[in-house]
Amino acid sequence: APAEPAGIAVLGAIEGPIGPATVRHMEKLVEAARNRHAAVLVLRLDTPGGLSSSMRQVITTILSAPVPVIGYVAPSGAHAASAGTYILYATHIAAMAPGTNLGAATPIQIGGGGIPGLPSGGDKGDKNGSSGKTAGTDTASTEMRKVTNDAVALIRSLAEMHGRNAEWAEAAVREAATLTANQALARGVIDVVAPTVPALLKKIDGRKVRLGDREVTLATANLAVVQIGSDFVTRALAVLSNPNVAFLLMIAGVYGLIFEFANPGGVAPGIIGSICLVLGLYALNQLPLDYAGLALVVAGIGFMVAEAFTPSFGALGAGGLVAFVIGSAMLVDTDAPAYRLSWWVIGGTAAVSGAFLVFLLGYMWKVYRRPGGSDATRMIGSEAEVLDWSGHEGHVWAESERWAARSDAELAEHENVRIRAMDGLTLVVDRSDPAETAAPAEHASNKGD
Repeated sequence: APAEPAGIAVLGAIEGPIGPATVRHMEKLVEAARNRHAAVLVLRLDTPGGLSSSMRQVITTILSAPVPVIGYVAPSGAHAASAGTYILYATHIAAMAPGTNLGAATPIQIGGGGIPGLPSGGDKGDKNGSSGKTAGTDTASTEMRKVTNDAVALIRSLAEMHGRNAEWAEAAVREAATLTANQALARGVIDVVAPTVPALLKKIDGRKVRLGDREVTLATANLAVVQIGSDFVTRALAVLSNPNVAFLLMIAGVYGLIFEFANPGGVAPGIIGSICLVLGLYALNQLPLDYAGLALVVAGIGFMVAEAFTPSFGALGAGGLVAFVIGSAMLVDTDAPAYRLSWWVIGGTAAVSGAFLVFLLGYMWKVYRRPGGSDATRMIGSEAEVLDWSGHEGHVWAESERWAARSDAELAEHENVRIRAMDGLTLVVDRSDPAETAAPAEHASNKGD
């Protein structure tokens, strides 16, 4: 008969891009392992990499965990690329399932610390790097060396801490080297190759690991595995930290508030806009934000709004559209593909703003070409609706406005009348002719709210 479980092993997964949601999920896993008095925390990895800042927070959480953390690249077909390689090196025991791989840990791929616009390949000059270089290229190369050396120092320190192959770790950073599971085991990069979690726990039973300032002997052969999934807040943060979602929320929030200020009393646009703006800014704050890009986006929206209230026949609007597109492209400062703004999103929002601008300019041009006329000339002969009436005076609704009116006839509320003349700011009205009121479909007017 199988032996009774001697304790539990908490199993959690890091899947997809490394970002703010990953950091929160890792903290929750460590907290769950502590509260349940777990013997070990098994961290199943399948990630293409992500943000450098988030990766370092995950590594800090692992190194300060009160229980041993077992990194396990699984299932078959999974990989721990880029930031995932650093995280695997940080765990107390590194393991992989057959058919998995790790590596390609160059800083340009994990983003968050690289310099925008750096060339991904080597220089085309001579071997001393002197021919064909400009001052800008020299500066970029210097910055790239700083980032690379910092990444090498990090991964070598993790390798030395756990007694793993530091030379290959450096090659993974400098040369984007990769390894399969069996190659990694043969070269001392990982400790175990196991097809399943139970098999992994049996293979690492009795191994010794350094946990803080003490040495711990693992007793994992008969542990019950308890899987911990991400909670609702973590899943929501994963959605919000998508830069495209955050960007659209921010734009929707700004336009909602603009609509509310332009049409006071709408309430709904203001409430929805405020919520969207707060969520969008919170999400963008979790990402490596370029504040110059954010300033250009805000300035671009401001110029396009100013076009509506201070017509400049396209100058402000066109300038705002250009600033909006450039700022959107600069907004998130990272080379991680999962955390870059999509050009489809940028193009779509720019197209909507541009279409609004074209419509606005067309309307302005029509108004500019329209022949002038006094209110009296324009309103005489049109219909109005009685709002309230007492004796021979009252108020009527004409052309979406409330007007004072008088008439020789005693009129009733909601009665349709025709404007005969204008005396200052008072309309002189009479009852509509019976022939006109008999066919309201032909003479209906837009009364507004």
